[in-house]
Amino acid sequence: MPDRLATTFANLKSSGKKAFIAYIAAGDPDFDKSLDIMKTLADLGADIIELGLPFSDPLADGIVNQMAADRALKAGMTTARVIDLIRAFRETHETPIVLFTYLNPVFTYGFGQFHHDAAAAGADGILLLDLPPDEAALNADLTSQAGLKSIRLIAPTTPPGRVKLLAQSAQGFIYALSRTGVTGAHGAPSANIAQLVASIQPHAAVPVCVGFGISNPEQAAMVAAAADGVIVGSAIVKQVELHQDSPAAAVRDFTKPLIDAVKSVK
Repeated sequence: MPDRLATTFANLKSSGKKAFIAYIAAGDPDFDKSLDIMKTLADLGADIIELGLPFSDPLADGIVNQMAADRALKAGMTTARVIDLIRAFRETHETPIVLFTYLNPVFTYGFGQFHHDAAAAGADGILLLDLPPDEAALNADLTSQAGLKSIRLIAPTTPPGRVKLLAQSAQGFIYALSRTGVTGAHGAPSANIAQLVASIQPHAAVPVCVGFGISNPEQAAMVAAAADGVIVGSAIVKQVELHQDSPAAAVRDFTKPLIDAVKSVK
């Protein structure tokens, strides 16, 4: 199985570029339009697509992403359909895909079976928001990764000892939060991003990418100057909400200046 994440970051490093990672909710506003959005992001130059599994109780998400999950669920998206969406995307594109999800839908599907099926469809990594790695290790049913890289989440409030634990166990890349709170909450990225990244990098063998609160090219460039990659989610999802008849075009117009800003940073 190709290691698309490692290859992507190696190519970026060799060309002196930073990664742009785009988050969308799978199936928002429906299956076909979501697939078009994924293809549009890939064609624009997004280096990685983070795909949120629609879930009825997304505790770490702000209202924008909660409503996106609700739209996707009402459009008939299920965990199995998310895997179908990945498979359809892989017919034409090789852009890495990371799944952003909670334990409940994965556990309901079957933890090991989900990892196997998602990897077979073409997913590359998974970020399980509410499954700490040290807790997962205590349950044999929650240890089967079957081809998906385990992305770790590190917050500004994570204690130094735990930063080391999480960074050392991370695969693919580390998702560092620019600030605390839920996704899409009001506020710009923290001014302390450089210090946050510097506290993680000595313990990590994978790139450190930063997300939360990034919504314009200036913010994207600021974060790219300190991190290995920039993650933009709610601001993109908002475009889908506002332009449900033609979301791919709206996402393209909004996201291109952010990608250009990230790619201009050396």
